[in-house]
Amino acid sequence: MNIHVPQSNDRLRHALVSRLRGFRAPATAEGVHNHARNLFSYCALKRERLAAIKLPHPVIGIVLRGAKEVWLGDVARTFRPGSVIVLPRNVPMNVVNIPGDSGVYESLVLEVPMLPDAVPPLSLAERRGREQVSRAFSVALSEDLVEGLCHAATMIRDEAMSEAVQALRLSEVLTLLRPLPEARALFTMPLRDEVAWLIGSAPSEDWTVERIAKETGLGASTLRRRLALEGSSFRALLRREKLRAGQAAIASGASSLGAAEAAGYASRSHFARRYRESYGTSPSGRVRSVV
Repeated sequence: MNIHVPQSNDRLRHALVSRLRGFRAPATAEGVHNHARNLFSYCALKRERLAAIKLPHPVIGIVLRGAKEVWLGDVARTFRPGSVIVLPRNVPMNVVNIPGDSGVYESLVLEVPMLPDAVPPLSLAERRGREQVSRAFSVALSEDLVEGLCHAATMIRDEAMSEAVQALRLSEVLTLLRPLPEARALFTMPLRDEVAWLIGSAPSEDWTVERIAKETGLGASTLRRRLALEGSSFRALLRREKLRAGQAAIASGASSLGAAEAAGYASRSHFARRYRESYGTSPSGRVRSVV
């Protein structure tokens, strides 16, 4: 069964497509065209069906030319140029890309593997208060969202922009999308990422398994077991996020003592030892970026 998705305001869709013309690939170039990390265009010159795909990260997609069908089971939804779509990670679906009158299908895709620091994942109350991942996918446009999407895409593609500026532009778009049920997939994270985000939001605080379990709505033993299934542990995440906070403080000009305090270490020597173990240099030495 094919469901036609009601389109957002035609004027806004046309404005979005027009403002993103600079991201179009050459008319004869098929496949992926990278603009920046996690930002790319995808182009097809003939109708294609991608069966049972699972995305590694949630994505924001914008149809620029042609049409896209997304099938879940025996139900399909069709999206036209100017449609903004949010697709979840790790959910099997069939996708059909259909060239338009110009003989080209094209979309602009922004992967969101991690939320920026300024954007929280869904809280326990929000997770309980909303349905499971929405299957509507299509996001209603607004003037602010069109502006935010175009600005973010331009800044992320601009190599002269710092990562901080690029993250800020992405944060602005995600803030607009966060209240929308159709965008829920962007804010539903693997447990290890949710735990990391909580610790990273206040690394100097006294985090315990019990406190994290309460924040995530799980029992402490369940939290440990689920993290282990994801190949992680509370202790490893705690150490990583605290050291990242210390490294960020040093990069901003803090002393090793200030960095230890920012990372929540009572002992500067303990912080320095852990720092050397992780980064191969002392807190006062050359700073390497965290991967």
